[in-house]
Amino acid sequence: MNGRHALRAALLAAFALAAVGELVSVALDARTGQLLAKPLLMPLLAAYVAVRGGPRPLVAALLLGWGGDVFLLSSADGAFLAGMGCFAAGHVCYLVLFAHRRTRPDLAVGYGLVLVVTLALLWSDLPAELRVPVAVYSLLLAAMAYRASGLGPLAGAGGALFLLSDTLIATGVADRPQPPAADLWIMLTYLAAQILLTAGILKATTVPRPGTRAEARPART
Repeated sequence: MNGRHALRAALLAAFALAAVGELVSVALDARTGQLLAKPLLMPLLAAYVAVRGGPRPLVAALLLGWGGDVFLLSSADGAFLAGMGCFAAGHVCYLVLFAHRRTRPDLAVGYGLVLVVTLALLWSDLPAELRVPVAVYSLLLAAMAYRASGLGPLAGAGGALFLLSDTLIATGVADRPQPPAADLWIMLTYLAAQILLTAGILKATTVPRPGTRAEARPART
């Protein structure tokens, strides 16, 4: 058990180091640092979840997030759509985890309004070939954010931050005004979203191991 705890701690420390490296690289616009740090983030978090005995759909969602991260590092034709497709598949994995969880109807109205207003404001400025894919992706993302609230405040906050992060990306794609240091805010909210979703899901779903006191309580990161 000590070895397992040591491995968890090592993976979390490596993830934290990669996250700091990525955020500093984004803040300094250091492309090489981003190319080195960003591809490490989600695999390290997924490995931590796997060692914790977390649910497979969560591991899959994080690894699909890694695919999205890598594609969005590229400027090649089709890379943006491929990255969006990876994240969309990850949201499906999250929705599987949130199935059968009760959620507040008023939140559905709130997320629905955010979705409709955001698409209405950005629609005419989005590239024509991206309008339908962005609309479909946005619907899936809003559904994930809404359903995440049924798993508790951690996952709920993670879903909301994921929506905020991708909305900032969409405003950039539509060439709309963005806040100062937009790239840093995008990455910061994205990392916080994945961390909070992971923590909330692990807390709600990790199964205690028989005969171990430490595992008899809800799992925490």
